[in-house]
Amino acid sequence: MKNYFSSNFKLGVLGGGQLGKMLLTETHKFDIYTSILDGDKDAPCAQICNEFHQGSLMDFETVYNFGKKVDLLTIEIEHVNIDALLKLEEEGLEIYPQPSVLQIIQHKGRQKDFFVKNNIPTSSHKRFSNLNELKTETLNFPFVWKSAQFGYDGTGVKIVKNQDDLNLLANTDCIIEELIPFKHELAVIVARNKNGEIKTYPVVEMEFHPEANQVEYVICPARISNEVSDKARNIALKVAESFKHIGLLAVEMFQTKNDEILVNEVAPRTHNSGHYSIEASYTSQFEQHVRSILNLPLGNTASKVAGIMVNLVGSEGFSGDVVYENMEEILKMDGVTPHIYGKKQTRPFRKMGHVTIVNNNLNEARKIAEKVKNTIKVISK
Repeated sequence: MKNYFSSNFKLGVLGGGQLGKMLLTETHKFDIYTSILDGDKDAPCAQICNEFHQGSLMDFETVYNFGKKVDLLTIEIEHVNIDALLKLEEEGLEIYPQPSVLQIIQHKGRQKDFFVKNNIPTSSHKRFSNLNELKTETLNFPFVWKSAQFGYDGTGVKIVKNQDDLNLLANTDCIIEELIPFKHELAVIVARNKNGEIKTYPVVEMEFHPEANQVEYVICPARISNEVSDKARNIALKVAESFKHIGLLAVEMFQTKNDEILVNEVAPRTHNSGHYSIEASYTSQFEQHVRSILNLPLGNTASKVAGIMVNLVGSEGFSGDVVYENMEEILKMDGVTPHIYGKKQTRPFRKMGHVTIVNNNLNEARKIAEKVKNTIKVISK
């Protein structure tokens, strides 16, 4: 086995945002030398990695040249230049998740086609190259519209209720999906290493903000039956095996009214739905990502205690230098741990941090989470 620890081995990460910052906690723990590429000189990772390079993740030369200086390359965001990754891989660089997997996942149309081809249950969909093409279609309202690329945190996703709503959509490569009435939105994180060892985290339940289409709470374990939980984990395993990816894969799903499980979409990286694991699990998703991409034995994915994560997002009506109001109040609460991402500027609904609440009683944790949500405010000076 390679000596990754306290050695000359250099791990490259494309993206220096909050996911990278939390990953660095684990690379620091293992003393793994880490080099980061990000477009923002003030990215959360900039001051705390071993090496920081500023440059566009979508620029071929920038990504290619960065990759030539590291021993293994991973990502914390999937919007990266795939051609550069394919060339680096061809030249012998290990890249996880693999560029071929990223190429499918970073385009929502290709991702949905992949589910259909591999008999993974998902809602029906159609692909369109632009808005004009979509407008010529006979449409059944309501439906879900998604930009095929570069959507995140509620941007690039809209529920289209009538003909007028079509005029509010971006003129871009897109897909439309059947609108699924569901009981719960669920997620399962799957870890897989090069040896093919594979593990799933417990099923979590996600509660969304009605307007921002952003996760407000992640609840672990999900408040569902064992039967539904087993079904969700098995489908997540099938998705991971179909991709044969290496690293972490977050599988987001719907539990329908009749308890079927449909895959919504996947993310090939550490994910918002796994942040609770830092405090609540035996092995956090970030440590597991390091273990999986370096082909180390995977850690225990079980929870030590019930965990709920609350996203901290910029309050409406505030843009500018960030201030976290009432932080002292939430620090007085038992089992509450805030994570501040290090973004200096806030704006409405921007992800600025999260808070984990751990408790032996899930219902009690949920009550405290509500209190946290109503107490802390992300505003500007």
